[in-house]
Amino acid sequence: MENLQENPMIQMFGVSMQYKRDVEVLHNINMDVEKGEFVFLVGPSGAGKSTVLKLLYRGLVPSSGSIVVAGYNLSKIRNSKLPHFRRRLGVVFQDFKLLPHKTVEQNVAFSMRVTGARRSQIKKNVERCLNWTGLKHRKNALPEDISGGEQQRTSIARAIVNDPTLILADEPTGNLDPRLSLEIMHLFERLNTRGTTVLVATHDINLVEQMEKRVIRIEKGKILEE
Repeated sequence: MENLQENPMIQMFGVSMQYKRDVEVLHNINMDVEKGEFVFLVGPSGAGKSTVLKLLYRGLVPSSGSIVVAGYNLSKIRNSKLPHFRRRLGVVFQDFKLLPHKTVEQNVAFSMRVTGARRSQIKKNVERCLNWTGLKHRKNALPEDISGGEQQRTSIARAIVNDPTLILADEPTGNLDPRLSLEIMHLFERLNTRGTTVLVATHDINLVEQMEKRVIRIEKGKILEE
């Protein structure tokens, strides 16, 4: 069975990752994140943070070890179950990954449309997420016509439109100034207070220190400390 109904939201057991036979990106990673936690995964560029997040949404398959996310054993999950698993997640990228020829509203709605959700439900969820992220007045704008902070908020609205149980954010403030970065983190914090588990990968230690959350440090592909 894929769905193991385990307690922690994320469990990684002895996970290693090699892109080439002689290049190990991650080495024997063990990591737990409980339901409802807000956790930072910190470390310098190239430490393996992005690889960890890709493994967690099954964008990559580990060379060894096992991973359980939201009760799904990612080593055993069938391809036919992946879309259902990924609907449990919201993923936020550093480069936003917005569709350039679609409006803010259409970008936020996109992930619901591809799942075949009812039009009335899409409208309700999108409107709620636009209000929550302060984007209602920009809903008809194209990505090129809004600021970097608004683009990132659009990315967050799209990530939460399916009411995910887990948010994975990969350097979500990498292209933003300190004020906007803190604003985005407070958005994640508000999500977390509603019960959503949040895992943010970042190298911005100043920002992490301001948030006072649990921190997991990774360097050269190994977990060093918490």
